Amino acid sequence: MKMKSIVFTILFFLCLPLLLRGQQVQLSKEELIALTPEWKGERFPDGRPKVPDALLKRMKLVTLEEAWAVLRNENYKFQYEGGWQCINPDSVLVGRAVTAIFMPGRPDVHRVIQKKGESEGRIRGQNAWTIDLLVKGDVYVVDQFGAYEDGPTIGDNLGNSIYAKTGNGIVYDGAIRDISGLKEIGGFTSFFRSYHPSHHLNNPDGALNTTLVGINRPTRIGKVMVMPGDVVLGRDGGVIFIPPHLAEKVVKTSEIVRLRDMFGHLRLREQKYTPGQIDSKWTDEIERDFSKWLNDHIDKLPVPKEQIKEFLKDRTW
Repeated sequence: MKMKSIVFTILFFLCLPLLLRGQQVQLSKEELIALTPEWKGERFPDGRPKVPDALLKRMKLVTLEEAWAVLRNENYKFQYEGGWQCINPDSVLVGRAVTAIFMPGRPDVHRVIQKKGESEGRIRGQNAWTIDLLVKGDVYVVDQFGAYEDGPTIGDNLGNSIYAKTGNGIVYDGAIRDISGLKEIGGFTSFFRSYHPSHHLNNPDGALNTTLVGINRPTRIGKVMVMPGDVVLGRDGGVIFIPPHLAEKVVKTSEIVRLRDMFGHLRLREQKYTPGQIDSKWTDEIERDFSKWLNDHIDKLPVPKEQIKEFLKDRTW
């Protein structure tokens, strides 16, 4: 059995008892808080971690390499997934994950879930249930089990709804449809596996192709376990999912690397230092020069002034 199948099977059987207990599709607030104990900040009413908007804005300048290095050092080894097709490939996708898990349609299970959802006030097809929960700054992250023909649950109608609610796009592990219409949504930066012109069938009393089995649960996207509230960073053809309690560390590390690179490149162009001096551990002389450069250019650098001041406060050079 391939590793991907093993991970999928383990996650399914971990989630199955919770699903069958009252047929709850969505993780409860208490369960979600219990699964994200390292997040100490604000949460949404459903328990999902709420990384601040200001931090998300700064995250847009972070590279995949910078984020990956921080997470790897924290022993988070499986947070990156590549191999995507993209809408607006030159743009950056940043937001808080809202997750959905679909499986191949099965009528008996589908009817149970449909009935439970309707009793909770959910309306329309199951493919819209998670979308109804989205708010500004969210990213809709979907395990669509790689579904292709007759699999797409996202087209230009739902795409417009998602963008109106979130101002963001999607990470969708399956095929989408209406791709020309989705491309017309200006800021709909999205990552998906494939395109197919067909559409899913989602009639609870008849034909169906997909069944929704999880909302805001641990979700597998490729080799990554995505948690609700993870910060999604999608750019340059890849997506990395950042645990919320590490988002600030990723941003701050990236900003320091960015400033040091700017300074180092400038001094190399000026031929003040050699490549060997810049590529190795900096001497006290270079560190003092760097601190002075930060102070002299604090209003012109691509990092918030408050962050530079905080950084300088802890320096001894």
